[in-house]
Parts: sequence; C-alpha cells; structure tokens
Amino acid sequence: QVQLVESGGGLVQAGGSLRLSCAASANIFTLNAMGWYRQAPGKQRDVVAFISNGGSTNYADSVKGRFTISRDRDKNTLYLQMNSLKPEDTAVYYCYAESYPRNYWGQGTQVTVSS
Repeated sequence: QVQLVESGGGLVQAGGSLRLSCAASANIFTLNAMGWYRQAPGKQRDVVAFISNGGSTNYADSVKGRFTISRDRDKNTLYLQMNSLKPEDTAVYYCYAESYPRNYWGQGTQVTVSS
C-alpha cells in the first residue's frame, strides 16, 4: 500500500509560479513510474507529466517548457514546478504512482490561476 499526499496548490495570478509536492509513504524508486494528472471542471483527467523509474520524463504538449517534474530520493517526494501559469492550467492536480499489482492516486490539490 502506497499513500500519496499532495500539497502546494493555491491561487496565483497568470504568469506566476507554484510548486506542487507529493509525499509518498514508500520508497519512490521502487515504483515503476510517477506522474501528475489534472482535471478541470467538466473535463476528463489528463496526464501532465511523467517520470519513469530510470528518470526519463514526458510532458503534455500544453505544459512543455513551463512545467518541470522532479523527485527527491531522500524525501520520497515527487515535485511539479509550474512556471508561467495560465488560466487554462486551473484544475485539481493529482499525484499518481504506477506499481504492481496496482496503481495509486493522491487526493488532489487545487490550482487556480486568475487572469
């Protein structure tokens, strides 16, 4: 069982920055991969960024060049640095951990970007 707890969301003006954190209850380097998803009201949950166990990263086209996913081995924490935020980035952001035999989700943290 892996518990994921997100933090760092909030209200920010367009052009601002936020850093999301996801604290895991297990050694994150034993997981296959970790990532961030987001879900805006009335829309489906979409992937934002992913990092594999080996450190390879992938980003949604809409956030490339603005968001950076990273992790801290000692703190068992996943991060999402979000810069140049836009109103369309407003959503609930969820941490995700891919493992076997099951995957895990955090409870989500709200990010609101005002114009």
